[in-house]
Amino acid sequence: MPSFDQLTLQTERLLLRPFKLDDAADLLSIFSDPLITKYGITLPWTELETAQKRIQRDLKEMPVGDSLCLAIVRLSDNQLLGDCSLFHFSEQCRRAEIGYVLRHAAWAQGYMQEALLALIQYGFSELLLNRIEADIDPMNLASARCLERLGFKLEGMLRERWIVAGVVSDSAMYGLLASDWAARS
Repeated sequence: MPSFDQLTLQTERLLLRPFKLDDAADLLSIFSDPLITKYGITLPWTELETAQKRIQRDLKEMPVGDSLCLAIVRLSDNQLLGDCSLFHFSEQCRRAEIGYVLRHAAWAQGYMQEALLALIQYGFSELLLNRIEADIDPMNLASARCLERLGFKLEGMLRERWIVAGVVSDSAMYGLLASDWAARS
């Protein structure tokens, strides 16, 4: 994979860019919200150090192409709204997994759809991926609707895949093929 540390993508309302260390407080404010982590694989964050370590990990992985994690920033006020990422790359199979999170105050405004459109387009057109996969909690209906609007297909369920703080949850596995994406355009 190429280096991602200089990559930026822009949409009508958003700038997708690599995280900076001074984004840590904003990232903590997102991941400390129990509504955000309800369907995730982590408990709400309580320490600024957790956000700093996450950003440092991304800054280490992006230059060598191990993962692509971009901050979602609203252009109108420069507010950090969340992130979107491609990770678990398989170069041989031309496959990656997609992940995303959005600040609760920005829900239901089309921001995630807009950000993911740009990221998916980059994945298929620039990285020449053949397949993008998503693993979500099947109870997260808003995330499922977002994926389905983008053309992802529910391909199966993995029972009791995650255990977070003693809570067991399943995984709904979604997939989007480059050929599906091209047919949409």
